[in-house]
Amino acid sequence: MTARTACLPWALLMAAALLGAGGCGRESDPAATTDGPETSRGTIGLSVLTLQNPFFQVIADSMRDEAARHGYEAMVVSGELDPAAQDNQVNDFIVRGVSAIVLTPCDSEAIGQAIRRATEAGIPVFTADIACTADDARDLVVTHVATNNYLGGRLAARAMIEALDNEGKVAVLSHQTVESAVERVRGFHDELAEQQSPIQVAGEWAGMGTRDASLNVAQEVLQAHPDLAGFFCINDPSALGARAALEIANKTDQVTLVGFDGQPEGKLAIRDGKIFADPIQFPDRIGRETVRAIIAYFEGGDVPEEILIEPELYYQADAMENPELADL
Repeated sequence: MTARTACLPWALLMAAALLGAGGCGRESDPAATTDGPETSRGTIGLSVLTLQNPFFQVIADSMRDEAARHGYEAMVVSGELDPAAQDNQVNDFIVRGVSAIVLTPCDSEAIGQAIRRATEAGIPVFTADIACTADDARDLVVTHVATNNYLGGRLAARAMIEALDNEGKVAVLSHQTVESAVERVRGFHDELAEQQSPIQVAGEWAGMGTRDASLNVAQEVLQAHPDLAGFFCINDPSALGARAALEIANKTDQVTLVGFDGQPEGKLAIRDGKIFADPIQFPDRIGRETVRAIIAYFEGGDVPEEILIEPELYYQADAMENPELADL
């Protein structure tokens, strides 16, 4: 039996018994179905970074659906970018005696305390999309399910090289306390270095992964760097905020945007030429694979420490052929 093999405490098994007695990608998951047992076997608690970002809403919806298919309920709450609020949500999950906890951390380091408390209470913890980086807690996470964000960052750099003909100055709008964003930026820098690209990175600014914050920051960047040629933004809300800043500054023809995610709004912006390209993610798969890992753990199987889902570059030509965008 490995460290990642299920061994639920007796109290959790009893709790589960008592309870039991009572789209962003190009394609959908062929294994997805809403058919399942009519009675609940237990509850999976999910606390996401924010539900203001449609990406996390898709993760939540797909987790609810997949959990129901296996006879579990999913209790979804949102930290809304506040590590303290998310910490309290984990406390509530512990008090409620949920069967498992899934986190997309608001702060990859600070979440370690909550993970330790849940583990000490005998509740297995899983992370989705965003990993824990706390040294004394990350090994307590049973499985982390996410996009291969590092590869996505490399794909973003390739798109930027293509868009700028491998020259010019770019700025990065990131979210430095979130592990997934850090990995995207790391991949972006590594790809430019490996390609020996002459593209100059002017710096990294905290867009916080939101449209409003990225709009304000992008305006400051444009004033400080009037010769800027591109923005790499770590998600679609950031890219759309930067696009708004370009429109205000009348620089839409001068500055190219490369985003990340592939949300419907981002894909529409790509179709309309407002964003050059995105490495797209598949949040529905992240949600479903997380629940499947939980079920495998409950059933005593070996589960991997990490499940990575490969991103794909998405261009205007892809958006033009995407029937999902026809009515948007």
